[in-house]
Amino acid sequence: MDSPDDAPVIRALSPSRAADFLQCPLLFRFRAIDRLPERPSAAALRGTLVHSVLERLFELPAETRTPRTALSLVEPQWEQLRSSHAEAAAALFSTEQEVADWLAQARTLLERYFEMEQPQRLEPRERELRLDVTLQSGLRLRGYLDRIDVAATGQIRIVDYKTGKSPRPRFEDKARFQIFFYAVMLWRELGEVPARLQLMYLGDGGVRWYDPTEQELRAAESEILGIWRDIEDTARSGSWHPRPSKLCGWCDHQALCPEFGGTPPPLPQPAPAL
Repeated sequence: MDSPDDAPVIRALSPSRAADFLQCPLLFRFRAIDRLPERPSAAALRGTLVHSVLERLFELPAETRTPRTALSLVEPQWEQLRSSHAEAAAALFSTEQEVADWLAQARTLLERYFEMEQPQRLEPRERELRLDVTLQSGLRLRGYLDRIDVAATGQIRIVDYKTGKSPRPRFEDKARFQIFFYAVMLWRELGEVPARLQLMYLGDGGVRWYDPTEQELRAAESEILGIWRDIEDTARSGSWHPRPSKLCGWCDHQALCPEFGGTPPPLPQPAPAL
């Protein structure tokens, strides 16, 4: 076990890292502290491509935001992505046919987006907004918001695109936690409670929304602070225990996990500040 002096300093938290800790403290350590490499994911890369196309779409005049325009953006956005993620692209695709099939899946998601809303009628206030908000406790919350819409009445809507299918009700907690995390950041940044939080699942056209109250955002903030304190306590103890679940089958770090007969590497020195 590492001594408290070796513990990393936890100053910032993002929705994904908070979710990692809730899923498995050891996974949090591997990703946030050890920063171990992971295999590239075709689904994650496709999500990045679809998000970049939708961001670019809203830069265009409203009348040009058609399915045909969106599909015409796929190839150029992919070329940019391929250049910036050359290693991942090389690992994921061995033939151009594999790339073509993968791009076809991205186009299907974009076509479904137009079945869900009409971008010609929207003028988002922000797209891919990076927020970095410090709470009174000293904890910094960081994250990217896909889209912020502001109605003529001043009401704010946070929109989060998901390129998978909508989860069954009992599996909604992770996505709900993430978008409430975003809502807490925006609330603390602007001093206004967002009127609506909207999740758009392009995989099947499902939509989930929440109309949060200030009381709900205070509860979400308390939950985030509780996670932060648990991470700090775990860091001080040096005991990053695994939390086995069905998700272990998708973990890249089984070879280092005690649950699978592995041994985690020594913590990096000096301990990083997160």
